[in-house]
Amino acid sequence: MTADLIVDLFAGPGGWSTGIEDLGLRDIGLEWDTAACKTRAAAGHLTIQCDVAQYPTEPFKGRTSGLIGSPPCQAWSRAGKGLGLVDQPLVHQAVHDLSKGRETRSALLAACKDPRSLLAAEPMRWLYDLRPEWTAMEEVPDVLPLWRQYAEVLRGWGYSVWCGVLNAADYGVPQTRRRAILIASRVRTVTAPTPTHTQHPAGEDLFGESLPGWVSMADALGWGATDRVAPTVTADGGKTGGAEPFPTQARQALLDAQERGAWVLRSRRDSPKWIATDGPRENRRADQPAPTFTGEAHRWSWALERPATTACATNRIAPPGHRDRSPGGESQFSSSDTVRVTVPEAAALQSFPADYPWQGTKTKQFEQIGNAVPPLLAAHIVSAATGLSVPARDAEVAA
Repeated sequence: MTADLIVDLFAGPGGWSTGIEDLGLRDIGLEWDTAACKTRAAAGHLTIQCDVAQYPTEPFKGRTSGLIGSPPCQAWSRAGKGLGLVDQPLVHQAVHDLSKGRETRSALLAACKDPRSLLAAEPMRWLYDLRPEWTAMEEVPDVLPLWRQYAEVLRGWGYSVWCGVLNAADYGVPQTRRRAILIASRVRTVTAPTPTHTQHPAGEDLFGESLPGWVSMADALGWGATDRVAPTVTADGGKTGGAEPFPTQARQALLDAQERGAWVLRSRRDSPKWIATDGPRENRRADQPAPTFTGEAHRWSWALERPATTACATNRIAPPGHRDRSPGGESQFSSSDTVRVTVPEAAALQSFPADYPWQGTKTKQFEQIGNAVPPLLAAHIVSAATGLSVPARDAEVAA
């Protein structure tokens, strides 16, 4: 029987699925959330709605070439209670036991502070049973020690393995989303995917041109040629947003700020650069990707020429260039630093296609976007695992 299936655990709305289509691949996703399953169906992705922890591996044995896994991050995220960190020894124990074919999940789950914590061990059950040619895993950075445990097990099984933390902005995603990644193959040597973008482009050198700079929020959203001022004020407009990026109250506040000289526009060769002259210094530049994206993405802080910060499953995003200030490391920022964005704008900052068919309530759509793997990052990760090339036309986020 030919091993040609790619199984996508905790598949969400289709970040991995969309990304690997650029490589000519297609997966079958296992996902329990109804709204995410409806989005996947509308996008044409194969899906089994189920609980990954309860679903049997038997139907996929001898048929699976690749295994993808993005366990839910809520238990591990520092934006939440972080009980996954408290449960970490139990999760490590589960990974060890599953790698030996021992079933101890029920007892370990009963001891967990957050029942979602143990889901990070679930891919090991599938790896042990299926032994795919390659695998790719993604999680928040705090899960890196767990991926290192996976790596040790996989190397013992004869896999070539790389694991570490990648920044999505280095691969053309207009967002500074950092994630712990594991890549392994038993048929080829793997390394980290080669970056396609850089924070500090150096221009031409003796060996040709350097990598292009990070994709900015303005460029990703098609705002690079507009006369809009980058806001750090609250948008009090409607909940659903619309084609207008800034609701009326916010626009007036921006105009008032511009009149008093608070915001200055200056140009560069490729796109405008917005600089705030009366805000915190960290909010003054606008030449980076957006901050890490949250599922409550209808409220975002904008420095339009920066990448976005990481998108999570809340309705806020920290200002670009923001520095963690809280003792626990979570981003702290005022609602006065935010504006609303639409679902298509939020999705664009995750590198989803403009016409991606999001399903469910507006809240569920933002949640799906915030929890998804950016498709462009997914393509580069799987490229490193399989040796397939990401087409050049997909190496940039479309405006």
